[in-house]
Parts: sequence; C-alpha cells; structure tokens
Amino acid sequence: MKIKLLAIGKTDSKDLQALIEEYSKRLGFYVSFNFEIIPDIKNAKNLSEKQQKIAEGNELLKRIEKSDTMIILDEKGNTFSSVQFSEFLQKKMNSGLKNLIFIIGGPYGYSEEMYQRATGKISLSTMTFSHQMVRLFFIEQLYRGFTILKNEPYHHS
Repeated sequence: MKIKLLAIGKTDSKDLQALIEEYSKRLGFYVSFNFEIIPDIKNAKNLSEKQQKIAEGNELLKRIEKSDTMIILDEKGNTFSSVQFSEFLQKKMNSGLKNLIFIIGGPYGYSEEMYQRATGKISLSTMTFSHQMVRLFFIEQLYRGFTILKNEPYHHS
C-alpha cells in the first residue's frame, strides 16, 4: 500500500518543515509515503469562501485516481487513539488497497465534491490547529501507527 498526504499551501516555518521531513523520512522504513503540497489558489482574495473551496477541491481531485481511497482530515471526522489509528491502518493494508490518500484542506474546509468523493473523515482533535501544524501532527501519527504495528518502543501505552 502507498500512502499520500495532500495539503493546500506551503509550510512557512522552517522548523515545522524540518520536522515534517524528519518524520516523512522515518515513515519510509515502513510504507511508501509521499507528501504533496498543492500551491495556494491564485487570487484567492477575490473569491468567496465557497469559490475558494471549490477551486481547492478541483486542484486536489486532479491528483486522485478513481481507484484511490480518499480520507479527509476534518474536525467532524472520527477520532482515534494512536493504537486505534494503527489498527485502522492495518485494516486498510489487509484490505489490499493500493493507494490511501489523506487530505488536509484549505482554511475554509472542503467543497461538497470533496465530501462526496471521500470514503471517510478523521479528526485529530476537537481543538483547532493551524493547517501547517496539522501536517506535522498527522505525519507523526502515521509514523507512530507503524511503530505500534511493528511493536517498536516509540509509543508508550
């Protein structure tokens, strides 16, 4: 199984970017992982929230194949403990999926088309985090999930 994380807009913080790269590198020992950044929508200031969500959704959907399983990170999604998330990953791997795509949307969320295309929603917390920090948190949780599956000492219950 291959895992891809798609996100809108670049990470401004060099410190966050360095940690994202570190955990992405670590993930490579367990699974084929790719983190792709979709550039911010041009002239977004001139668009309504709905128009911006539609434009971002169109850019994201261009990068997703019909056969891909797409999960969006959404505040109204299912929450997991780290162990439960590792079990979720194991189930996806056992199902024979080729591509599992996780999406971090833009500042206003997702278009209706994105919700319709998604096969699931995951929430990292009921708290709100910056989109840049969510990237790091999610990649770290992916890494943690695989270390749990391999029974490695990274995670302490």
